[in-house]
Amino acid sequence: MTESEKRTKSVLVLGATGGIGSAVARGLNKRGWQVRALNRNAGKAAQTEPAFDWRQGDAMNAREVRAAAEGVDLIVHAVNPPGYRNWGTLVLPMLDSTIAAAKATGASILLPGTIYNFGRDAFPVLTEDAPQNPDTDKGRIRKEMELRLKQASEAGVRVIIVRAGDFFGPGAANNWFSQGLVKPGKPLTAISYPGREGIAHQWAYLPDVAETMIRLVESKDQLPRFAVYHMRGFLDRNGTGMIEAIRRAVGKPALPVRAFPWWLITLASPFMPLFRELREMRHLWREPLRMPNERLLAVLGEEPHTPIDEAVATTLRGLGCWDNRQAITRPQAIAMR
Repeated sequence: MTESEKRTKSVLVLGATGGIGSAVARGLNKRGWQVRALNRNAGKAAQTEPAFDWRQGDAMNAREVRAAAEGVDLIVHAVNPPGYRNWGTLVLPMLDSTIAAAKATGASILLPGTIYNFGRDAFPVLTEDAPQNPDTDKGRIRKEMELRLKQASEAGVRVIIVRAGDFFGPGAANNWFSQGLVKPGKPLTAISYPGREGIAHQWAYLPDVAETMIRLVESKDQLPRFAVYHMRGFLDRNGTGMIEAIRRAVGKPALPVRAFPWWLITLASPFMPLFRELREMRHLWREPLRMPNERLLAVLGEEPHTPIDEAVATTLRGLGCWDNRQAITRPQAIAMR
């Protein structure tokens, strides 16, 4: 083993208080990485996760990001404006700060990608190299993010991007599961479903996504300089699989399902950025989608996978929708894979 291999590796996480950022940071920390995290209120953040080395700073400030990145091997860019506010003015400058820091320090970049940068012409089978023709503002920004990372890789920066379906899981706040299907902090009396029966939908359990990213980071020397992978996650083949998993988790096979109030989203979208973004993504619930993971399997041999009933039960407990901690006794349905 070389001296560099013996050295404890370090990572700077931007967005360490968010769902995916915190999951990746904790996972790397358990593997012995030194985790450094940038936050505008580092003192407060340190109270929630004292194991991290918190640095005061703003992802919009290139100088502060560069200082925080000194000596790290990896930068995890998992920061987003809260509530989808000011995406057009904040997202790209924040990424530019990360790219500049990576170029200066020699660190690699890990980005949690999305499928928003693809348009309908790439459906229903979405591969890593499908053409990116987004028809939403958020999608166009996401496309530009990946383009800038590609250019950074051509300048010598190692980049890993992992795209997945809709996130769900403990600690994941801004997602369809917690904002559409259930109401966090309230007993589950009904499920609100944005799609309709017969339309396949792609889900990704947050801890599985984080584990996949970490395994790719551990294999980064075997990857191309610009490495993009899709996760298969949980494929709800007919739009009823997630509903049934929720019903099994809470032991209520007749739990009612209500149509998602798209009419309300449409009315409120001119005044609420979150609703506007949700409305723009409605096509993901109207058209079937699946994401093959052959490229990922070729590198890792397997995709980290938590059984759907366990994943849903853990998510519901984390959201405060269900407090029954007894093991699920019903037979599990076929996993949505």
